[in-house]
Amino acid sequence: MQFNKIYNRLRYPGETLSERVIHGGFWMFALRITDRSFMLVRTIILARLLAPNDFGLLGIAMLALATLESFTQTGIDAALIQKKEDTKAYLDSAWTIQILRGIILSIILAIGASLVGTFFKEPRAIMLIRVLAISVFIFSFRNIGIVYFRKELEFHKQFVYQFSGTIADLAVTIPAAFILKSVWALVFGLLARNVILVIISYIIHSYRPTFKLDIEKTKELINFGKLIFAQSIILFLLVHGDDAFVGKILGAAALGFYQLAYRFSNVAATEVTHVISGVTIPAYSKLQDDIGKLRIALKKTLKFTSFISIPLASGVFILAPEFTRIFLGNKWMPMVPTMQVLCLFGAMRSIGATFGPVYRALAKVYIALKINITQLLVLVIIIYPFTKYWGILGTSIAITLSLFVALVLTSRRIIEVLDTSFYDLFEPLLFFLVASAGMVFMIWTIKTYFITTFNYFTVVSLAVIGVASFWVFIYVISKISSFNLHDITSFLKDSVRGKRNVNK
Repeated sequence: MQFNKIYNRLRYPGETLSERVIHGGFWMFALRITDRSFMLVRTIILARLLAPNDFGLLGIAMLALATLESFTQTGIDAALIQKKEDTKAYLDSAWTIQILRGIILSIILAIGASLVGTFFKEPRAIMLIRVLAISVFIFSFRNIGIVYFRKELEFHKQFVYQFSGTIADLAVTIPAAFILKSVWALVFGLLARNVILVIISYIIHSYRPTFKLDIEKTKELINFGKLIFAQSIILFLLVHGDDAFVGKILGAAALGFYQLAYRFSNVAATEVTHVISGVTIPAYSKLQDDIGKLRIALKKTLKFTSFISIPLASGVFILAPEFTRIFLGNKWMPMVPTMQVLCLFGAMRSIGATFGPVYRALAKVYIALKINITQLLVLVIIIYPFTKYWGILGTSIAITLSLFVALVLTSRRIIEVLDTSFYDLFEPLLFFLVASAGMVFMIWTIKTYFITTFNYFTVVSLAVIGVASFWVFIYVISKISSFNLHDITSFLKDSVRGKRNVNK
């Protein structure tokens, strides 16, 4: 009986928006934690088996794919999620556009692969890109009905869908890496992931799309997606422009170091950002007519995001040297300073990501677009001299400074749009920063004065000590200041127990 009760709470999202947000948030965090735990194991194993140059080669191939995807972004998924009315009549047209886009992308990738190889002076990347073109073609046939998982906050289904791809990737990549000991293991894993995701999309959702292109409905979807498309171009340059720059100026090996440093240091940003965006975009869209409720929702979201991202980034920062040496190997040690700088970048990125869904919900994407353009201009001005003099460390400093400028600008606009104050919005961050600083000092003291030999056990133990010390510091702060820990603890309890009353 107890099992059935728990099962029903986990399976059914509930009726009210607050119930569905909590349910969705729980499943999104569960997905990202589970998915990234598997991916962490995968990356550590592959880092031992493969060279930085292998990661760099895949980075070049994925960069070519990301370029085309960004410059052909339709914004249709976002349009389907944002629309309040029933969108079933739009699905066939959206699916048809999705496939046509996939075919075009595949053809361009296959034909343009040699140009990419020439640009980066890496002919070995040519065949990788052509195999990725096949993967893109296959993935374009995924069931469009899965968009309802996000629209209706049914993230337990999204969990099953995405995790199936993770398992397929892991099952193929690791054995292939042991056998081939080359970058092809990564490519075959990605291909397997996309094949399984297409198959599962039709198993887990009952909708069966057909080839149909309703011109009026297509225009309506694309018109909404225009600003999304423009923003995707700018975001592509911000997210991948540094990769292209490092790959072109410093080479594939440097790109491998840079991307792996980015991946580990941005655990907070990548995972928290993905969860926050996935849950809050559809949730905020349902609150777009009530600024007061939207403001309250944002403050709670920002508080919870900061509670996770700031201490997590701080922990990665202080343990980066030991983690890299013990888990990845000495060949990866040159990336440690870059990883530490990117921890700051990751924390700011996760905080800034809470604001994007607000702009989309209020149909004010143009505000985010203007800020992103400013951020890009700052990056363009400083990235070359910084990279020229300090290598990948300089690149990491450049993207961190440009993001800081954008975060200041977007904070000002959010304060105006939601009619709040800087202190009211960001007060919790100050307490999390203090508690995280205490945690960093605790870990540094222990590893400097009490540990002489580092191994897997000591690194994990330091991480556990860091988590415990952060909780102690934040608890003490809540007792001696105005900081209220109740929002955090109640959210965690409600997520686990399945309670539905957090917004009362």
